[in-house]
Formats: sequence, C-alpha cells, structure tokens
Amino acid sequence: MMQIKTGFHTIEEYLRSLETQAPEGKRIEPGTEVRYAKTGPRVKKIIELARKIAVPVVQTDNAHLDVLVRNLSETAREHRGIVLTVGGEEPRRKEIDFDSYLAELCETCKREKRGALVVILDSVTDPHNVGAVIRSCDQLGADLLVLPEKRAANESAVIERSSAGASAWVPTAVVTNLVRAVEKLQEAGFWVYGAAADGSAAHTLDLTGKTALIMGSEGSGIGRLLAKKCDGFIAIPCCGKLDSLNVSVATGILLYERRRQCLTKKQDGIESE
Repeated sequence: MMQIKTGFHTIEEYLRSLETQAPEGKRIEPGTEVRYAKTGPRVKKIIELARKIAVPVVQTDNAHLDVLVRNLSETAREHRGIVLTVGGEEPRRKEIDFDSYLAELCETCKREKRGALVVILDSVTDPHNVGAVIRSCDQLGADLLVLPEKRAANESAVIERSSAGASAWVPTAVVTNLVRAVEKLQEAGFWVYGAAADGSAAHTLDLTGKTALIMGSEGSGIGRLLAKKCDGFIAIPCCGKLDSLNVSVATGILLYERRRQCLTKKQDGIESE
C-alpha cells in the first residue's frame, strides 16, 4: 500500500532518515518517489536530496498531486506543489519495541555515564499536540516517546506533518498498558514524574538522571491508576488566569528545564548518575 507524505519538513526529514538509517546499498521500495509540480528553493533542495539517495523524481502538475492527496486529512492535503510517495506496506506506526529499546537505553546510559529521558503521553488524542510533542522531543533530547495503544491520536499523516518531520527521528513505542510500562521504567531505575498543577516546581527537582515524564490530557489529566504509580508530581510555576497550559507547550517547557539542568551539570563537570 502506497503512503503519501506532504509538507516540506516532513518530506525532507523522511528522505534524510532514509539516507542516514538505511544500510549502504539498500534498495529503495518500488513506488517511492518525489513528485513535484513546480520548483522553488525548498522544492529544489528536496529534489537534490532525493536524487542523492537514488529516490526517483517525477515532474507532474498540481491536478495530479491533488488526486494523490484527496484522501488525506485537510491539513495534509495542502501539498504546496510537492508530494512524496512511499512504496511498500504501510506500518501501523513508526514503532520500536519498548522492552528491547529500554534495555539498550539503560546500557547506553551506563556506558556513557549519563541520564535518560522518557516522555509518556496519556490520553492525548489531538494529533497536532502529539506532533508538537514529538518535535520538542527531537529538539530537546528525549530518548523515547511512549504512547498507549488505545485512547491516543492515530492520524499518522497529521502527526507527521505537525512534528515538522521529527517523527522520522524520535524513537516511539506504542504499548498496550502504560501502567506496566511505568513499572518497567521504575525497575530500570527511572524516577517517574506526573505533570500536575499541584506538583513540585520543575526547577526545584533534579531531572538529570533517569527521568520519565507523564503528560496527561488537558481535560482529564493523568489516569487514576497511572497517577498512583508516579514517584512524584511536577509543575510549571505560572502566573496567568487560565488553569493550565496546552499539553504540547507544557511538555516543551519541562523538556527544556531538564535540558537546562543537564547543560548546567555538564558545564560544572558533574556527571549524571
């Protein structure tokens, strides 16, 4: 089944991921090609990248591109004159195995003498928010994003586009049971914080070790059973009139605070345990 990808960032990052992750000489799946209607600076850059990694490039017209994207979401249908088709069977999600990745991550932390950061989204169903969270995970150094199999956003095209292509880079695990995933993180030495308005101020907590952040939906927050598993709760000191931040904004702020602390420790010559 052919996949359709739109958006300059999404297409470019997908091609870059092929260039970086694929073994040398690996065959590009038949049907994978860049189709464009007009050439601007961004389109030319994508075409150059595609040709560099032997992805076919075909010039067509906007009417043909409109047909290709007609079954996508309203946001993804805005192709801006270029579309990437990807051949092969479409994966349900770009997933990794949670258990094996966690084991590898712990070994890496031990070898490199550093902490790790895992972000968990509970019942965040807006694909734009999920995409924005993925983008923050990429920019601010999260090692893993964990999503539930149920009660989660599943519009992959919207998530991919909202992440500005970051979904091609951020390791993401989809699990059937978030409570069990948290238990495994704790067994591996992670300290698990749930985001809550009445939690401890983020800047007062040490986030530089093995840290997992649970972000709940704006409406219902973190589920009751999952909240019971938290080692503590973390908050962003605010001064506005509203009672909460958008979940993707809140995630970005907490990720930045964690990165700030890690950079400070690095400058002071202190290693994270």
